Amino acid sequence: MTAPTTDRPVTPADGAPAATTLTLAGALNLGLRHALEEDPSVVLLGEDIGTLGGVFRVTDGLQRDFGADRVMDTPLAEAGIMGVAVGLCYRGYRPVVEIQFDGFVYPAFDQLVAQVAKLRYRTQGAVAVPITVRIPYGGGIGAVEHHSESPEAYFTHTSGLRVVTCSHPQDAYGLLRQAIACDDPVVFLEPKRRYWTKAPVEPDVAATPPMEAAAVVVEGADVTVVTYGPLVATARDAAVAAADDGVSVEVVDLRSLSPMDLATVEASVRRTGRLVITHEAQQHGGLGAEIAASITERCFEHLQAPPVRVTGFDVPYPPAKLEEHFLPDLDRILDGVDRVLGRPHSLTGWEG
Repeated sequence: MTAPTTDRPVTPADGAPAATTLTLAGALNLGLRHALEEDPSVVLLGEDIGTLGGVFRVTDGLQRDFGADRVMDTPLAEAGIMGVAVGLCYRGYRPVVEIQFDGFVYPAFDQLVAQVAKLRYRTQGAVAVPITVRIPYGGGIGAVEHHSESPEAYFTHTSGLRVVTCSHPQDAYGLLRQAIACDDPVVFLEPKRRYWTKAPVEPDVAATPPMEAAAVVVEGADVTVVTYGPLVATARDAAVAAADDGVSVEVVDLRSLSPMDLATVEASVRRTGRLVITHEAQQHGGLGAEIAASITERCFEHLQAPPVRVTGFDVPYPPAKLEEHFLPDLDRILDGVDRVLGRPHSLTGWEG
Protein backbone atom coordinates (compact mmCIF):
# COMPACT_ATOMS: atom_id res chain seq x y z
CA MET A 1 0.00 0.00 0.00
CA THR A 2 1.10 3.55 -0.64
CA ALA A 3 1.59 5.66 2.49
CA PRO A 4 -0.67 8.73 2.63
CA THR A 5 1.17 11.88 1.56
CA THR A 6 -1.50 14.57 1.44
CA ASP A 7 -2.80 16.86 4.16
CA ARG A 8 -6.41 15.89 3.56
CA PRO A 9 -8.29 14.43 6.52
CA VAL A 10 -8.72 10.66 6.48
CA THR A 11 -12.12 9.31 7.40
CA PRO A 12 -11.84 6.80 10.28
CA ALA A 13 -13.24 3.30 9.83
CA ASP A 14 -15.54 1.57 12.32
CA GLY A 15 -15.39 4.39 14.84
CA ALA A 16 -11.57 4.56 14.99
CA PRO A 17 -10.03 7.94 15.89
CA ALA A 18 -9.82 10.38 12.98
CA ALA A 19 -6.43 10.83 11.35
CA THR A 20 -4.50 13.99 12.13
CA THR A 21 -1.77 15.51 9.98
CA LEU A 22 1.49 15.22 11.89
CA THR A 23 5.20 15.39 11.21
CA LEU A 24 7.13 12.16 11.61
CA ALA A 25 8.55 13.56 14.87
CA GLY A 26 5.03 14.47 16.01
CA ALA A 27 3.81 10.95 15.22
CA LEU A 28 6.59 9.50 17.37
CA ASN A 29 5.63 11.86 20.17
CA LEU A 30 2.01 10.73 19.91
CA GLY A 31 3.06 7.08 19.92
CA LEU A 32 5.11 7.58 23.08
CA ARG A 33 2.27 9.52 24.71
CA HIS A 34 -0.27 6.78 24.01
CA ALA A 35 2.11 4.07 25.23
CA LEU A 36 2.67 5.97 28.49
CA GLU A 37 -1.08 6.48 28.94
CA GLU A 38 -2.03 2.88 28.30
CA ASP A 39 0.75 1.01 30.11
CA PRO A 40 2.14 2.17 33.47
CA SER A 41 5.19 -0.08 32.99
CA VAL A 42 6.41 2.06 30.08
CA VAL A 43 9.17 4.48 31.07
CA LEU A 44 11.39 6.73 28.94
CA LEU A 45 15.01 7.54 29.62
CA GLY A 46 17.70 9.38 27.76
CA GLU A 47 19.83 12.48 27.51
CA ASP A 48 17.82 15.74 27.57
CA ILE A 49 14.52 14.00 26.83
CA GLY A 50 12.70 15.51 29.79
CA THR A 51 13.10 19.24 30.41
CA LEU A 52 14.33 19.93 26.87
CA GLY A 53 12.03 17.46 25.13
CA GLY A 54 14.89 15.89 23.17
CA VAL A 55 17.22 17.40 20.59
CA PHE A 56 14.57 16.89 17.90
CA ARG A 57 11.69 17.58 20.36
CA VAL A 58 10.31 14.07 19.92
CA THR A 59 9.62 13.83 23.66
CA ASP A 60 8.38 17.41 24.01
CA GLY A 61 5.83 17.81 26.82
CA LEU A 62 5.98 14.20 28.03
CA GLN A 63 7.88 14.84 31.27
CA ARG A 64 5.50 17.68 32.08
CA ASP A 65 2.49 15.41 31.62
CA PHE A 66 3.80 12.12 33.04
CA GLY A 67 6.41 13.20 35.58
CA ALA A 68 10.15 12.84 35.97
CA ASP A 69 9.82 9.29 37.32
CA ARG A 70 8.49 8.07 33.96
CA VAL A 71 10.33 10.43 31.57
CA MET A 72 13.84 10.52 32.99
CA ASP A 73 16.76 12.74 32.05
CA THR A 74 20.00 10.78 32.33
CA PRO A 75 23.70 11.60 32.48
CA LEU A 76 25.66 11.62 29.22
CA ALA A 77 26.57 7.94 29.55
CA GLU A 78 25.03 5.59 27.00
CA ALA A 79 26.47 2.43 28.59
CA GLY A 80 24.89 3.47 31.88
CA ILE A 81 21.55 4.24 30.22
CA MET A 82 21.44 0.78 28.65
CA GLY A 83 22.46 -0.91 31.89
CA VAL A 84 19.67 0.87 33.76
CA ALA A 85 17.21 -0.24 31.08
CA VAL A 86 18.23 -3.88 31.59
CA GLY A 87 17.66 -3.52 35.32
CA LEU A 88 14.25 -1.99 34.71
CA CYS A 89 13.29 -5.01 32.60
CA TYR A 90 14.09 -7.30 35.53
CA ARG A 91 11.71 -5.19 37.62
CA GLY A 92 8.88 -5.56 35.12
CA TYR A 93 9.19 -2.27 33.22
CA ARG A 94 9.18 -1.65 29.48
CA PRO A 95 11.92 0.99 29.03
CA VAL A 96 12.18 3.15 25.91
CA VAL A 97 15.74 4.42 25.57
CA GLU A 98 16.70 7.38 23.42
CA ILE A 99 20.23 7.49 22.03
CA GLN A 100 20.60 11.15 21.16
CA PHE A 101 22.45 10.62 17.85
CA ASP A 102 23.44 7.55 15.84
CA GLY A 103 27.16 8.01 16.46
CA PHE A 104 26.59 8.01 20.23
CA VAL A 105 25.34 4.42 20.35
CA TYR A 106 28.79 2.82 20.41
CA PRO A 107 29.41 3.23 24.18
CA ALA A 108 26.21 1.19 24.63
CA PHE A 109 27.19 -1.36 21.98
CA ASP A 110 28.65 -3.87 24.44
CA GLN A 111 25.48 -3.83 26.54
CA LEU A 112 23.28 -4.23 23.46
CA VAL A 113 25.06 -7.06 21.65
CA ALA A 114 26.57 -8.96 24.59
CA GLN A 115 23.74 -8.69 27.12
CA VAL A 116 20.45 -7.30 25.83
CA ALA A 117 20.41 -9.43 22.67
CA LYS A 118 21.16 -12.65 24.54
CA LEU A 119 19.24 -12.48 27.82
CA ARG A 120 15.96 -13.96 26.61
CA TYR A 121 17.74 -16.79 24.79
CA ARG A 122 20.16 -17.39 27.65
CA THR A 123 17.32 -17.73 30.17
CA GLN A 124 15.16 -19.89 27.85
CA GLY A 125 12.51 -17.19 27.82
CA ALA A 126 12.34 -16.71 31.58
CA VAL A 127 13.56 -13.12 31.25
CA ALA A 128 11.91 -10.84 28.72
CA VAL A 129 13.91 -7.82 27.59
CA PRO A 130 11.28 -5.42 26.19
CA ILE A 131 13.68 -2.53 25.58
CA THR A 132 13.02 -0.17 22.69
CA VAL A 133 16.18 1.69 21.68
CA ARG A 134 15.31 4.81 19.68
CA ILE A 135 18.17 6.02 17.49
CA PRO A 136 17.97 9.03 15.13
CA TYR A 137 20.15 7.96 12.20
CA GLY A 138 21.37 8.89 8.74
CA GLY A 139 22.54 12.09 7.11
CA GLY A 140 21.10 15.02 5.26
CA ILE A 141 20.90 17.59 8.07
CA GLY A 142 24.34 19.19 7.75
CA ALA A 143 25.53 17.93 11.13
CA VAL A 144 29.02 17.54 12.56
CA GLU A 145 31.04 14.33 13.02
CA HIS A 146 29.26 11.41 14.79
CA HIS A 147 25.83 12.91 14.05
CA SER A 148 25.04 11.41 10.61
CA GLU A 149 25.92 7.72 10.72
CA SER A 150 24.06 4.61 9.58
CA PRO A 151 24.99 1.81 12.02
CA GLU A 152 22.15 -0.58 11.15
CA ALA A 153 24.33 -3.43 9.84
CA TYR A 154 26.05 -3.78 13.22
CA PHE A 155 22.73 -4.59 14.84
CA THR A 156 21.18 -6.72 12.09
CA HIS A 157 24.22 -8.99 12.41
CA THR A 158 23.33 -9.62 16.07
CA SER A 159 20.87 -12.44 16.67
CA GLY A 160 18.32 -11.60 19.36
CA LEU A 161 17.81 -7.98 18.31
CA ARG A 162 14.93 -6.78 16.18
CA VAL A 163 15.82 -3.81 13.98
CA VAL A 164 13.13 -1.65 12.38
CA THR A 165 12.96 1.75 10.72
CA CYS A 166 10.11 4.03 9.71
CA SER A 167 9.87 6.13 6.56
CA HIS A 168 6.64 8.13 7.02
CA PRO A 169 4.51 9.40 9.95
CA GLN A 170 1.96 6.55 10.03
CA ASP A 171 4.72 3.97 10.31
CA ALA A 172 6.49 6.12 12.88
CA TYR A 173 3.42 5.92 15.11
CA GLY A 174 2.42 2.33 14.47
CA LEU A 175 5.88 0.74 14.38
CA LEU A 176 6.86 2.49 17.61
CA ARG A 177 3.74 1.23 19.38
CA GLN A 178 4.44 -2.30 18.14
CA ALA A 179 8.09 -2.08 19.19
CA ILE A 180 7.21 -0.98 22.73
CA ALA A 181 4.69 -3.83 23.04
CA CYS A 182 7.22 -6.43 21.83
CA ASP A 183 8.93 -8.65 24.42
CA ASP A 184 12.13 -8.72 22.35
CA PRO A 185 14.62 -5.83 22.35
CA VAL A 186 14.00 -3.57 19.36
CA VAL A 187 16.46 -1.13 17.80
CA PHE A 188 14.15 1.55 16.41
CA LEU A 189 15.90 3.67 13.78
CA GLU A 190 14.43 7.10 13.07
CA PRO A 191 15.52 8.84 9.82
CA LYS A 192 16.36 12.25 11.18
CA ARG A 193 16.15 14.12 7.87
CA ARG A 194 12.53 12.94 7.58
CA TYR A 195 11.45 14.19 11.03
CA TRP A 196 9.64 17.12 9.40
CA THR A 197 7.77 15.09 6.78
CA LYS A 198 4.00 15.60 7.20
CA ALA A 199 1.16 13.17 6.51
CA PRO A 200 -2.13 12.04 8.09
CA VAL A 201 -1.67 9.66 11.01
CA GLU A 202 -4.40 7.33 12.22
CA PRO A 203 -3.71 6.77 15.95
CA ASP A 204 -4.59 3.10 15.75
CA VAL A 205 -1.94 0.38 15.87
CA ALA A 206 -4.11 -1.77 13.60
CA ALA A 207 -3.72 0.84 10.85
CA THR A 208 -0.04 -0.11 10.53
CA PRO A 209 1.16 -3.40 8.96
CA PRO A 210 2.86 -5.91 11.29
CA MET A 211 6.32 -4.87 12.44
CA GLU A 212 8.13 -7.62 10.51
CA ALA A 213 6.40 -6.99 7.16
CA ALA A 214 7.84 -5.09 4.19
CA ALA A 215 5.54 -2.86 2.15
CA VAL A 216 5.25 -2.28 -1.58
CA VAL A 217 4.84 1.51 -1.66
CA VAL A 218 4.93 1.91 -5.45
CA GLU A 219 3.83 -0.85 -7.81
CA GLY A 220 5.82 -1.47 -10.99
CA ALA A 221 6.69 -4.07 -13.60
CA ASP A 222 10.24 -3.44 -14.89
CA VAL A 223 12.59 -2.94 -11.93
CA THR A 224 12.35 -3.55 -8.17
CA VAL A 225 14.01 -0.91 -5.95
CA VAL A 226 14.44 -2.05 -2.34
CA THR A 227 15.20 0.49 0.34
CA TYR A 228 14.24 1.65 3.83
CA GLY A 229 14.10 4.64 6.15
CA PRO A 230 15.31 7.96 4.72
CA LEU A 231 15.65 6.77 1.12
CA VAL A 232 12.07 5.55 0.68
CA ALA A 233 10.96 9.06 -0.29
CA THR A 234 13.90 9.37 -2.70
CA ALA A 235 13.09 6.02 -4.28
CA ARG A 236 9.48 7.07 -4.76
CA ASP A 237 10.66 10.21 -6.53
CA ALA A 238 12.90 8.04 -8.70
CA ALA A 239 9.92 5.86 -9.62
CA VAL A 240 8.01 8.95 -10.76
CA ALA A 241 10.98 10.17 -12.82
CA ALA A 242 11.51 6.72 -14.35
CA ALA A 243 7.85 6.56 -15.35
CA ASP A 244 8.35 9.74 -17.37
CA ASP A 245 10.98 7.77 -19.29
CA GLY A 246 8.69 4.79 -19.82
CA VAL A 247 10.17 2.59 -17.06
CA SER A 248 7.89 1.07 -14.43
CA VAL A 249 9.67 0.89 -11.05
CA GLU A 250 8.34 -0.99 -8.03
CA VAL A 251 9.52 0.36 -4.66
CA VAL A 252 9.69 -1.92 -1.62
CA ASP A 253 10.11 -0.41 1.85
CA LEU A 254 11.72 -3.09 4.03
CA ARG A 255 10.56 -1.51 7.34
CA SER A 256 12.04 -4.42 9.30
CA LEU A 257 15.76 -4.91 8.77
CA SER A 258 15.94 -7.88 11.14
CA PRO A 259 14.08 -10.12 10.69
CA MET A 260 13.83 -9.22 7.00
CA ASP A 261 10.72 -9.89 4.92
CA LEU A 262 12.53 -11.45 1.97
CA ALA A 263 9.32 -13.10 0.75
CA THR A 264 7.90 -9.72 -0.30
CA VAL A 265 11.14 -8.77 -2.04
CA GLU A 266 11.31 -12.17 -3.74
CA ALA A 267 7.76 -11.88 -5.04
CA SER A 268 8.53 -8.46 -6.48
CA VAL A 269 11.76 -9.56 -8.17
CA ARG A 270 10.04 -12.62 -9.67
CA ARG A 271 7.67 -10.15 -11.35
CA THR A 272 10.22 -7.58 -12.52
CA GLY A 273 13.37 -9.66 -13.05
CA ARG A 274 15.62 -6.79 -11.94
CA LEU A 275 16.77 -5.57 -8.52
CA VAL A 276 18.31 -2.31 -7.27
CA ILE A 277 19.07 -1.92 -3.55
CA THR A 278 19.81 1.49 -2.06
CA HIS A 279 20.79 2.64 1.42
CA GLU A 280 22.78 5.49 2.96
CA ALA A 281 25.26 3.25 4.78
CA GLN A 282 28.57 2.30 3.19
CA GLN A 283 28.47 -0.51 0.65
CA HIS A 284 31.00 -2.99 2.05
CA GLY A 285 29.32 -5.41 4.45
CA GLY A 286 26.05 -3.49 4.26
CA LEU A 287 22.47 -4.74 4.08
CA GLY A 288 22.53 -4.34 0.31
CA ALA A 289 24.98 -7.25 0.06
CA GLU A 290 22.74 -9.48 2.19
CA ILE A 291 19.66 -8.63 0.13
CA ALA A 292 21.49 -9.15 -3.17
CA ALA A 293 22.87 -12.53 -2.08
CA SER A 294 19.58 -13.76 -0.62
CA ILE A 295 17.52 -12.74 -3.64
CA THR A 296 20.07 -14.22 -6.05
CA GLU A 297 19.78 -17.52 -4.19
CA ARG A 298 15.99 -17.39 -4.30
CA CYS A 299 15.42 -15.86 -7.75
CA PHE A 300 18.44 -16.76 -9.87
CA GLU A 301 16.34 -18.11 -12.75
CA HIS A 302 14.18 -14.97 -12.78
CA LEU A 303 16.95 -12.36 -12.74
CA GLN A 304 17.57 -10.70 -16.08
CA ALA A 305 20.57 -8.74 -14.76
CA PRO A 306 22.85 -8.86 -11.70
CA PRO A 307 21.49 -6.96 -8.66
CA VAL A 308 22.84 -3.41 -8.31
CA ARG A 309 23.68 -1.59 -5.07
CA VAL A 310 23.42 2.21 -4.78
CA THR A 311 24.90 3.19 -1.41
CA GLY A 312 27.10 5.53 0.53
CA PHE A 313 30.80 5.26 -0.21
CA ASP A 314 33.33 3.23 1.79
CA VAL A 315 34.78 6.25 3.60
CA PRO A 316 34.02 7.87 6.96
CA TYR A 317 30.98 10.12 6.76
CA PRO A 318 32.16 13.37 5.17
CA PRO A 319 31.90 16.98 6.41
CA ALA A 320 28.48 18.59 5.98
CA LYS A 321 29.50 20.49 2.85
CA LEU A 322 30.24 17.21 1.07
CA GLU A 323 27.41 15.00 2.28
CA GLU A 324 25.29 15.61 -0.83
CA HIS A 325 28.02 13.80 -2.80
CA PHE A 326 28.02 10.89 -0.33
CA LEU A 327 24.29 10.23 0.01
CA PRO A 328 22.44 8.33 -2.73
CA ASP A 329 20.11 10.72 -4.52
CA LEU A 330 17.52 10.52 -7.30
CA ASP A 331 20.14 10.63 -10.07
CA ARG A 332 22.24 7.84 -8.56
CA ILE A 333 19.18 5.61 -8.06
CA LEU A 334 18.09 6.23 -11.65
CA ASP A 335 21.61 5.38 -12.76
CA GLY A 336 21.25 2.06 -10.91
CA VAL A 337 17.98 1.47 -12.76
CA ASP A 338 19.79 2.14 -16.05
CA ARG A 339 22.47 -0.39 -15.08
CA VAL A 340 20.01 -3.26 -14.52
CA LEU A 341 18.20 -2.33 -17.74
CA GLY A 342 21.43 -2.48 -19.75
CA ARG A 343 21.27 1.20 -20.65
CA PRO A 344 24.25 3.59 -20.78
CA HIS A 345 25.23 4.44 -17.21
CA SER A 346 27.90 6.07 -15.10
CA LEU A 347 30.25 3.07 -14.80
CA THR A 348 30.57 2.20 -18.48
CA GLY A 349 28.85 4.84 -20.60
CA TRP A 350 27.81 2.07 -22.98
CA GLU A 351 25.12 -0.55 -23.10
CA GLY A 352 25.96 -3.89 -21.52
